[in-house]
Amino acid sequence: MAINMRKQVAQNKRNTIMIMVIFIAFVSVIAGLFAWLYNSVSILYTVAIISVVYAVIQYFLADKIALLGTGARQIEKSENPRYYQIIERLSEDAKLPMPRVYVIEDPAPNAFATGRDPQHACVAATTGLLEIMNDKELRAVMGHEMSHVKNYDIRVGMIAFGLASIVGLISDIGLRMLFWSDRDEENNSPVGVVFAVFTVILAPFIATMIQLAISRQREYLADASSASMTDADDMISALHKLDTHARPMRQQNVASEALFIASPLKKSFISKLFSTHPPLEARIERLENAKK
Repeated sequence: MAINMRKQVAQNKRNTIMIMVIFIAFVSVIAGLFAWLYNSVSILYTVAIISVVYAVIQYFLADKIALLGTGARQIEKSENPRYYQIIERLSEDAKLPMPRVYVIEDPAPNAFATGRDPQHACVAATTGLLEIMNDKELRAVMGHEMSHVKNYDIRVGMIAFGLASIVGLISDIGLRMLFWSDRDEENNSPVGVVFAVFTVILAPFIATMIQLAISRQREYLADASSASMTDADDMISALHKLDTHARPMRQQNVASEALFIASPLKKSFISKLFSTHPPLEARIERLENAKK
C-alpha cells in the first residue's frame, strides 16, 4: 500500500498544479474579455489586484472562518483526554506538530481539519462522532484528518475554495457590467459579447466542478493514508458507521462542506450531484480492494 500511496501523492500534486493553472486561466480569460469589451486594460489590473488581496485574506483567515461557521470550540486535554490523546499519538506517529483540537456540539457524526500548513493546523470532531466511534475507529477517522494535514490537503482546499469564490465574484460583476453599463459597441462584435456572456455564466459551474474533483480525490487519498497509518479494517469500520449514522449537521454551510470527512448537508438529488465527497460505499470499496 505504501508504494501506491507514494504514487497517489505524486499524482495528487501534479493534478493540483494543473487545476490551479486552470483556475488562473479562468480568471485571466474573464478579466481579459471585459478589458477588451470595454477597451480598458485597467479592468485586467483591477481584477488582478482584487484576486491577490482576496487570496491573501483567504490564506490567513479561512481556517478561522470555517471554525466559526461550524460552531467549533477549542478544548484542552483535561476536557476530553481520550480524544486529545488520540490526536497526540497520531501527531507523534506522523511526525507532525500538535494541532489545535476542537469539538463541535452536534449529534451528527463528522470531523474535519483546516489550516494553512501543519504548523497552523486545527482538527475538529463532533460530539456525535466521539460517541459512536470506539477508540480504534476514532483513531482511524482522526488519522484521515491528520493525513489531510500531512499531505497539505488543508492548504489545497483553502486555495481551491478561494479561487472558486473569486471566479464566482468576477463572473457576477461581469454580468452586471454587461447588462447595466455602457460600452463602445462599435468596436466589439456581437459574437464577442455573446462569448463573454457564455463565459461568465459557465465559468462558476466549471470552477465548482474542478473544486469537486479536488475534494473527491483528496478524500480517497486521506482514506488510504489513514489506513496505512492506523489499520485498514478500522477505517472501513469507521466509514460504515458514518454511513449508517449519517445525518445533516445543525449548522450547515455549503462553502465548508469539502472540509468534512462526510458531507454535513441534507441529502437531496442536487446535493448528491454536486457533493464534494465520493459516496461512502465507493470509499469503502477502494479500501477493501487495496487489502487484496
